[in-house]
Amino acid sequence: MSKQVKVRRRTTRSIRKKYEAGTPLTMVTCYDYTFARLVERADLDLILIGDSLGNVIQGQETTLPVTLEDIIYHTRAVLRGNGSALVVADMPFMTYQGDEIEALRNAGRLLKEGGAQAVKLEGGEEIAGAVRRMTNAGIPVCGHLGLTPQSVHAFGGFRVQGREEDAALKMIEDAKALQEAGAFMVVLELVPTELARRVTEAIDIPTIGIGAGSVTSGQVLVIYDLLGMNTEFTPKFLKRFAQLEGEIVGALEEYKEEVEGRSYPGEEHSF
Repeated sequence: MSKQVKVRRRTTRSIRKKYEAGTPLTMVTCYDYTFARLVERADLDLILIGDSLGNVIQGQETTLPVTLEDIIYHTRAVLRGNGSALVVADMPFMTYQGDEIEALRNAGRLLKEGGAQAVKLEGGEEIAGAVRRMTNAGIPVCGHLGLTPQSVHAFGGFRVQGREEDAALKMIEDAKALQEAGAFMVVLELVPTELARRVTEAIDIPTIGIGAGSVTSGQVLVIYDLLGMNTEFTPKFLKRFAQLEGEIVGALEEYKEEVEGRSYPGEEHSF
């Protein structure tokens, strides 16, 4: 009988090694056991339990209503399905922007109660103090710059960030501030490719792009988006690696037809 090989979970150290070797990092956002299990079979490097679950799972217009308890719940589910990826949990809106001690406690809950290995925060220099407290306490932190969805109202919608030189310079300084505070990685969302290159070259930690071109240290997409399960969502940066929406609807329609026609369940499905 063959011996089952135990999968080793990736760590911030192994992510760093892959980054230093120059191999792009692969990251996907997912929220449940079933998809997390499939992500393990594909052997991706990182999973993000994003507050985008507000949009994708809950049907909210923005990520703002998502709670810390929501993220903890979904992080637990993902961990049951995946034992190989480094798991990063989003910190929801207003769980870190105020008091730094409260931010530290909330980040600690995501590791202690949710089981995450790292947390992700949106913002730059203004949250560097909170990031420093977390990393000093042994909590790995991933930053997030560019289009930060929790600031959607301040930005006036979902728009590419950093087109003006002043804004570009600010983003570079924010990335440096996050690195200085101890962040191990930074997500760049909806950023012009040339700015993504400048940020990536300005810091010595990995950058993960979404709508930031191919110049970053890796890429992240929401699993439902890359599988083509929401054909109404059509941003320029998105490539659908499958077209499952039509297949799923077709399967459900076939199921309905067979049940109504009493051809399912057949004799082979009965006891």
